[in-house]
Amino acid sequence: MSGPPVTHVPGIELPSGGRFVYVRTGEFGLGVHPDVLVTLALGSCVGVALWDRFGRRGALAHVMLPSPAVQDPGGDLNRFASHAVPAMVAELAGARGAPGIVAKVVGGAAMFSGDTLHASIGARNVDEVRRQLGLLSIPIVAEDTGGGSARTAALHLDSGALSVRGHSFGTREL
Repeated sequence: MSGPPVTHVPGIELPSGGRFVYVRTGEFGLGVHPDVLVTLALGSCVGVALWDRFGRRGALAHVMLPSPAVQDPGGDLNRFASHAVPAMVAELAGARGAPGIVAKVVGGAAMFSGDTLHASIGARNVDEVRRQLGLLSIPIVAEDTGGGSARTAALHLDSGALSVRGHSFGTREL
């Protein structure tokens, strides 16, 4: 479910022997150390990073919406937090279950302040991600959510560090 190879992400270091795995909007990707999972332009969308500290494996989703508004929305359901989070946990955990898996959440900015219908979509996305992770008993160990600007996120599978880059603050580690 990941996109074409990404060879450079400004402000994000790639470990020796690793590769960037690009996660497109509305999808999730999985990887193993020394890979770095990357998603770009998280505005009101939310990046959900899962890291398995025992296997140094992880997953990263770029969710667009909290949940479908209709019974069968068609298309890739991974664009919805209500579907992507459980599907991603199931793929990452496999038969082992979820011990050792922790989450980091980034994004959910208020990008549509003048449009009352869409103004709270970022906050609603974050709320649904938190709800889904809670239902699955996955602890959230770090967050960088809200605000008014987009972010790029990169999950380093060697350490579980999540690099978050934004034009208003540079790069920081979660």
